[in-house]
This record gives sequence, structure tokens and C-alpha cells, in this order.
Amino acid sequence: MQSMAMLTRTPGDVTFHYADLPVFARFDDVLDEAQFRLVPSDWTIALCDIVGSTRAIAAGGYRSVNYAAAAVIAAIRNALPETEIPFVFGGDGASFLLAPGEEQVAGPVLSACITFVRERLGLELRAALIPVRTVREAGHDVLVARYAPSPDVAYAMIRGGGLAWAEAALKRGLCALAPAAPGTEPDLTGLSCRFEASPAQNGIILSLIVVPRAGADAAALRRALGAVIGLVQADPRLGQPLPDRGPELGSRPSSVALTPQRGASMRDLLAGARRRIGALVSFLAFRFRVSVPGFSAPTYLRELVANADYRKYDDGLRMTIDSTPETARRIEACLEEAETAGLVQFGLVRQASSVVTCFTPDRLGSGHVHFVDGGEGGYALAATQIKRKLGAAGP
Repeated sequence: MQSMAMLTRTPGDVTFHYADLPVFARFDDVLDEAQFRLVPSDWTIALCDIVGSTRAIAAGGYRSVNYAAAAVIAAIRNALPETEIPFVFGGDGASFLLAPGEEQVAGPVLSACITFVRERLGLELRAALIPVRTVREAGHDVLVARYAPSPDVAYAMIRGGGLAWAEAALKRGLCALAPAAPGTEPDLTGLSCRFEASPAQNGIILSLIVVPRAGADAAALRRALGAVIGLVQADPRLGQPLPDRGPELGSRPSSVALTPQRGASMRDLLAGARRRIGALVSFLAFRFRVSVPGFSAPTYLRELVANADYRKYDDGLRMTIDSTPETARRIEACLEEAETAGLVQFGLVRQASSVVTCFTPDRLGSGHVHFVDGGEGGYALAATQIKRKLGAAGP
């Protein structure tokens, strides 16, 4: 899986532009090495995670954990609005690939997110900026591809082992960023957490992470991962964890209260009032699934389902899917066989529902993105299972 002899770009290729990479629409093509391109060494990995996410989940705070991770994505995207930024949502964290110069913008934004998450959500976010060159010097690589679940969005798929190494380095404190001054808030325009959890339609919401073992035979690993993906794709009823008509709206215009800060200017107060009025109009449109001038809630909900980020590859396969109990058993048996053969380590969590956090940078556009996770711990608990198997008592 790690051999990339057919790649045409070099680590120092200054002509590399992520937005110019071709997209693939069949998810099983994520196993095709030819889809990936080397990320230049002068790029930077930005990443963050929630410290103690397992404790937050046990206390019933997983929606806030998801919101914090999605908030970082929204903040970076809003700070670099003219650029298509490669990013991965991990449930309790997020990762980005930044072109030269973008890290100077992202650093202060990440620091603001640390402060925001601590003050407004009561969680501890850690973040770092790690040069791709540092990753390569440590013996790992970073390659990226673009997967398009719909014609309107594309998500970054990452492989090469470098992102996993950077995540471990983040936990060790490498290149750690300090929080911004108290009261600093990032621009989270377009971020929302307005929908209720969606119950499983086929019996189980399955969140899984499958991580390749070092030295695993590439062909055998590809077959094992392909078998898991094939089990999901074999039945058209399975996979998509959101109902066709979209998730149901929550009981309030926003599930995360945003209150004016002391000392806010009149302009800020007026802008906040406009946002609240807009949120109320959107709330009513979604509640009754109708169109209002300039916005169609039914169209948005159809696009939400099509655009949803529920399967990905970031140095390992991640999926949150709607499954029958029988298919879940077959997936688990397939993964246990691959684990016994020394090909992978995996974590798998069965849940009753899925949750979605949304980022809509343009209310009138169709390129809105939606981060799906299991409603009862999802990716964070699956990752904890892998840590236990590896004997690593992560924080």
C-alpha cells in the first residue's frame, strides 16, 4: 500500500496545487495508489485534537467534541476563503495540509480555537503546525487525493504514514501552539450543529477505524480493506448513515449558544442580531421543510445527504455507516481475520444513531460540507480501542 513508484510529482514540486488534482467518485478507488500525489516538503501539516475526549464522551459531551473539531475546520476555511484546503475530520480532532505561507494564517487561527474551545465548550484542544519536511526526515511520507461523494464537494484522502506520525507527535507536544489571549474567538461563520441524531435505519450505526500494520504485505492489505468496503457497497440499503430526506431539525435554532461578549461594539451587536434573525428564518424553513426567498430547505437537505463525509482514508480507513446486524458481524469477522494475519489494527463501535455537524460557507451555494460520526462515541471510541490493542495509554 505504501509503494508509490508511479507518482509523477516530487517532494519539492513547486507546481503542486491541491485543487488541480483529479477527483475520483468511486470510494473503493481510495485503494488505488495512482490516485495519490506526493505533498511537497515545503508544505505544513496543521492538526489538533481534544485532550481527554474519552472522558468527555463518558460525560455525555460528544456533540461538543464533534463541534470543537468541526469548528477548527470552519475557522481555517474562513481564514483562507479563496483556497481549497485539504482537511480531514476525525471526530475528536482535525488535520490540514497547508501550502507555503498558509501556516502563517493558520497558526493564530488555531491558537484562537484553543481559547474558544476552552472558554465556550469547556474542553481542552491542543494544536500544532508540523512541517512535511520534518515528517519525511522521520522516515514517513504524505500523499493526498481528492474523493468526490457528489459533484459539489471533494474531501482529502491522505496516506503515506506521515499524518499518523504527526498525530503521535502532536500528543508528545512537538511544535505545540499556545492559546490566544482570553476572549479571542475564531470566525465560525457557517458552522452549525442544528440537527438531531439520526436513528439507524437498518439496525446499527457502525463507526470503524482500520489502521495498516507496519510492514504489512501491500497486496494482502489492499484485499482486506477492499473486502470491508465491498461488504458495505454490496447492499444499496447500507452505507449512508443519514436518512434520504435528511436529518431532523433540533428543537432550537442552534444547539450551541453564542452570547454577546462584554465590551462588544455596536457593529458587532448588530451583526450578531442579523445572524440570529437569519438563524431563525433558517430554523423555520428547516422545521417545515419549505423554501423561503433565496433558500430552499428541501434542496439543502438533499445536498446535505449527498455531500456527507461518512467515509474517508487518512492513514487508515474510517467509516460511519448504517448497517444490518448481520453485515456488521461480517465486517467485524473480516477485520478480525486481517488483524490476526498481522495486516491491520482496528476499532469498531456499534451505536443506535449518527450525528452530523455542518459547515455552510455560502448559504446559497451547494458546496456545503457535513461531518458525520456515530452518536455514542464513534471515531473517538474506535481510536481508543486501537490504542488499547497497541498497549499505548494515550491521554
